[in-house]
Amino acid sequence: MQPVRNVFRPAVDGLVGFEVTLCGLSKEPKLFWFQGPKTKKTASKKKITKAERLRLLQEEEERRLKEEEEARQKFEKEEQERLETQRIEKEKWRQLEKKDLERRSEELEELSLLEGCFPEAEKLKRETRALAQWKHYIQCDGSPDPSIAQEMNTFISLWEEETNETFEQVIEKSKLVLSLIEKLKLILLETPSCDLESRTIAQHQGSILRLQELLSQKVDMATELLLREASTLADLDSGNMEKIIQDENVTLYVWANLKKNPRYRSVKFAETQVGFEIPRILATSDVALRLLHTRYDHVSPLYPNTITKEDHVPTAVKHFKEECTEKAITEEKVFAEESATNQAAESQSKQETELSLVQEEEPNSEALETIDTYYHEEDNSKGPRYQLEMELLSEVVSAAQLRLIENTLEFPQTSEEKEVDLCHFSTLGGVYHLDILELPPQCKPVKGWVLVEIRQEGLQRFTYPPETTEEPDPENAFPPIEVTLEVHENVIFFEDPKVIRWDAEGKIWKTDGISEVFYSREDRLITFCLDTLGPVTLIQDAHINMPYRSWELRPLGVNRVLMTVTSLFTELQIHIKENLCMLASVKLRSQDHLSHLEGKWMTPIPFILAMKEAGLNIFPAAYSHFYVVVNNKVPLVEMKAYRQMALLSSAFAFSWSKWNIVCNSTRVVFRVKEALAEASEDRLWGLLMFSGDRAQMLKIREDSEMFSEALQEETEFHSTLYHMVKDFASAEAMERVRHSNCQFIDSVCHMLLSTRVLSYS
Repeated sequence: MQPVRNVFRPAVDGLVGFEVTLCGLSKEPKLFWFQGPKTKKTASKKKITKAERLRLLQEEEERRLKEEEEARQKFEKEEQERLETQRIEKEKWRQLEKKDLERRSEELEELSLLEGCFPEAEKLKRETRALAQWKHYIQCDGSPDPSIAQEMNTFISLWEEETNETFEQVIEKSKLVLSLIEKLKLILLETPSCDLESRTIAQHQGSILRLQELLSQKVDMATELLLREASTLADLDSGNMEKIIQDENVTLYVWANLKKNPRYRSVKFAETQVGFEIPRILATSDVALRLLHTRYDHVSPLYPNTITKEDHVPTAVKHFKEECTEKAITEEKVFAEESATNQAAESQSKQETELSLVQEEEPNSEALETIDTYYHEEDNSKGPRYQLEMELLSEVVSAAQLRLIENTLEFPQTSEEKEVDLCHFSTLGGVYHLDILELPPQCKPVKGWVLVEIRQEGLQRFTYPPETTEEPDPENAFPPIEVTLEVHENVIFFEDPKVIRWDAEGKIWKTDGISEVFYSREDRLITFCLDTLGPVTLIQDAHINMPYRSWELRPLGVNRVLMTVTSLFTELQIHIKENLCMLASVKLRSQDHLSHLEGKWMTPIPFILAMKEAGLNIFPAAYSHFYVVVNNKVPLVEMKAYRQMALLSSAFAFSWSKWNIVCNSTRVVFRVKEALAEASEDRLWGLLMFSGDRAQMLKIREDSEMFSEALQEETEFHSTLYHMVKDFASAEAMERVRHSNCQFIDSVCHMLLSTRVLSYS
């Protein structure tokens, strides 16, 4: 049967119809009608004529054109206003630049007079060193002058001839030896390179190494003398000898195996947790165990090795080095162009002089000879000679300060994974010398005499594990030796310390041969296993406190400031007054921590060394930028900022700003406020941007959403930070700045240069 085809018809008077055609039955369709719902009758709408429709369209078009014209006029007006505002701003900017350029020479001249404090401080340091040498000369206490090589050689030769010194005598003599080593290191660090010849430096370094070696030899000789008497010092209960000798610099633990009891394998020294777990072969041998804990490190090289030849640099490092070089050159070009635009010819020549001094390996020899000539003259008048001396000395000091913060393009020495990179890690808590010694022949009383066999070879070390054996040993015949050590209480570890051992053949620290390390933070005990005994030490990442989270430099009074540096683990507060620094407080995880350095005033360089030795390292080294993500700034800009911040530190507070990382490397941004004013701190702090030759107050605040270099209203450009803050500072504050002590300013500048807060925060 064929399908049905339907065709609907429109409704007529409420009826709905459709046609039905049965395909195949009839050719004519049948029409059916159905009653649908009745529709309501609506009022008939008025029909719009064609003319009316055209009129409406014309009105709509006119309205559209009118709106477009109004929008165009509004846009043109706004654009004209914008251009006029921009023109006014540019004109105002040009006027400010013109005004800044007109007074630049005057401001730089005044700044130069203020920065005369740095060569003054350097002269005082030289006089202090000369006075100390004279005091030592007239003291006549028998100790040598470390700066005189002949006296050091005589002292070392006389001590070499002394024999049969007891350990107590060696420890007592070591106080003087350590003092001489410390003085020699300070001479090398504190004396400007222009005052030290290369021959003198080599002599001092040679004296340090000879003293270290001789002290180690004397310790071995005293240990041998002590072990000869082991039988007379034996413990009544165990039958073995156990001895502890302690000093502020050295602690000696000695155990002599006299009974050779195979069951006695646990060696714990009385009233301590320090000890060993020894294997059977040692428990049955004529051996002695020595643990010599020295608070100093005479094992590590004086200076870490560095790469000086391109052939030893890996390809990837070479590419990275090239990128760094190109970036540095580009930044220097940009900075030079900006300096050329904003700086007068006089200041440009001065900068070129400073840069040429820095680029040379050593300062101008003629200039140094001139300084030396005038320095030793008795004429102290403020005439041309004095001015020439201060000018030349100022150039040398500026070059030295700039060299202190310049990043080197040499890389740390690449090594195997097991070798410890001393540029990346630092040794803390001294060195633990672990030795297995052959027990020397014991004293024997014979008919009222005491006989002892003295071997010419001296103290001998027992080889463990043995180098050769007659038969193959079963597995674990020579197991590792378990050692438990006490961590020095004056050292702070922010993370669990790592244990490393000294490789005597390669002269390097390594991490292999050490297993099962466990550190108890509460008891300050560390336990580990060693394949063979030797010198070990504990290390920590030297940059664990870098980069800093924030920093602040706040004046506490005349010639006294408080420097606060906050890192991920700690908050350090450092007091600075005159030429001295002191650790004021240490906070670990927001809790106060007592440090042995608190309350001790020291000059900057000894203070920095003491902080590093205590594990409180906030002082970047020459290679730190390879291990820390830093906000690197152009060295010259950074140095100028630190010098001028130090000049103002007696009356103005400076602080970290988040916008410092946003601006490019040729500018630094930090917060500043006058410390003498009394008002809300949030309202007082202003943002200051400095490019080395231009200082300006920024319109934005610390809590602004976007960075902008727009000037703060009613402010101007200045060539120096001093003249910038002078615009809003009180007369009392500027008077305090002008009368600040030169040694105090130099110390503040040295701490800023050493912490580099503008690049490492």
